[in-house]
Amino acid sequence: MTDDELLTKPAGVLIKTTLVDFPGCVAATFFLKGCNLRCPYCYNWELVSAESENQNNIQFVSCAAVLEHLYKRKNVIEGLVISGGEPLLNPVTPLLIKKAKSLGIKIKLDTNGTLPDALESIVKNPETTPDFIAMDIKTSPEKYKEKINTAENLKDKDIEKLLERSVKIISTLSDKNYEIRTVLVPHLVEKEDIKKIAELLPENAAWRFAQFRNENCLDPSYNDIIPYTDSELSELVDFAKTLIKDSVLR
Repeated sequence: MTDDELLTKPAGVLIKTTLVDFPGCVAATFFLKGCNLRCPYCYNWELVSAESENQNNIQFVSCAAVLEHLYKRKNVIEGLVISGGEPLLNPVTPLLIKKAKSLGIKIKLDTNGTLPDALESIVKNPETTPDFIAMDIKTSPEKYKEKINTAENLKDKDIEKLLERSVKIISTLSDKNYEIRTVLVPHLVEKEDIKKIAELLPENAAWRFAQFRNENCLDPSYNDIIPYTDSELSELVDFAKTLIKDSVLR
């Protein structure tokens, strides 16, 4: 597929303006469809499981439309968040980053860390190096195959090695330019899981936790799971701080 074909193909959902997705930037967010994980608590499942150009009443737009929006609003918009799904699955991602950076737009990339080869290719190329990377680690590595359904091309892979390699890649950036994110889902993320995730991280990592939302989950049974209480959340994050000092609940 040519660059023009990649850029004009409907690829994701555009949020035209956000003040929260890219710290310190007025940004747009582009959620690329498709993902190689099926996290049971995912609330974007209509997007990540989409295969057709328009599905479940979601209107997909092309990267060309995203770039046009950035150009028109370049006096206001400073950054572009490229999220998903898993954006590194899509061959248009490096091209979109390069084109957006040529407009003077800062790039934040969200990834689940299971595609270190694609991640390394983007990080090492000065034309596509993101300004900020947020990497999700869902739970302890051994729970991925037990609790999180993975694509066929991941079933025979060592998830721990994939995550560990991706952490090493993003940690080549300044420690102010990346973060690790974990959603605190009961039964999926407990103290022992936090300990095992911490073993993958450098001591100076920024580790950001979020409360679980029991609504519109990919696995409907997760809608019935009661989120951690405030005191339980504090206990888990305080424990994380004993392992990784810069651990914060958002």
